[in-house]
Amino acid sequence: MRLETLVDMADHHGIRLPRSLVGAWPPQLTSTESRGWFRFQRLYDAARACVRSEADMRRIVREAVLDDAAEGSRWLELQVDPTSYAPFVGGLTPALEIVLDEVEAASAESGIGAGVIVAASRIRHPLDARTLARLAAHHAGPVVGFGLSNDEHRGRTEDFAPAFKIAERAGLGRMPHGGELLGADAVTRTLDSLHPTRIGHGVRAAEDPRVLDRLARDGVALEVCPASNVALGVYPDPADVPARRLLDHGVTVALGADDPLLFGSRLVEQYRIAREEWGLDDEALAELARSSLRASTAPPAIRDRALADVDAWLRLPE
Repeated sequence: MRLETLVDMADHHGIRLPRSLVGAWPPQLTSTESRGWFRFQRLYDAARACVRSEADMRRIVREAVLDDAAEGSRWLELQVDPTSYAPFVGGLTPALEIVLDEVEAASAESGIGAGVIVAASRIRHPLDARTLARLAAHHAGPVVGFGLSNDEHRGRTEDFAPAFKIAERAGLGRMPHGGELLGADAVTRTLDSLHPTRIGHGVRAAEDPRVLDRLARDGVALEVCPASNVALGVYPDPADVPARRLLDHGVTVALGADDPLLFGSRLVEQYRIAREEWGLDDEALAELARSSLRASTAPPAIRDRALADVDAWLRLPE
């Protein structure tokens, strides 16, 4: 969500936003004493509470697609848990269908492709996750995947396996979060229980060579979001994010921006980090873009055109 959109929605609904969210942007999520997850979640919930109508939902989706198009992206995957919005629009199904309808309209307007990942939350009962997985399966096609989000310390990863089995049978990608707040063992549990096609974050896999070997062997991509890792206090500096170790080990990396509203940076900034902090040259940056595209659920026509344009960029004179 754009910051100005958040402020507009809060004003419209008479909601007072935390000063730490709008007083100095982006918000400071961590301190020297603690990691930033709880502060992040509090501000995330405050922002989400401002989305209270179909018009609000459509505005967020449309602007997200347009902003990615303006940056030069060719394919966007939006992750949504419709549970929070269902009370305002008549239920889970209408909430998801509003998102899907606006994704289609905004994609046509912007000229880039987009898909939707339906995500369950670790802080709710695993039966809720099964309900969402069945909803996602029913809308397979415009819904491209099924995810699991929220605090890794909450809930047992294994308890969400039945929901991911529903998604797998429907041919959806499986994209749970794991291995950011918790270590390499969390990545192993995610692999064993949920059979992911991609893992959100997963950077702590770098702490165990055996887990890196397994990721590389099985071709499970990691969504690496360096600005997020630093903002949440997982690593002190972008240079400390172990992306080079992942890449050198043959792990597929898909570069991501995570949450631009709270982390204050979009995808282009992550590529700047990759160049300036990780020391990747043009060839390595191009391969990072290719692996991000290949790890996506983009239709072959969109993916192949984008891959060709990555090659064309690499041939440009300096």
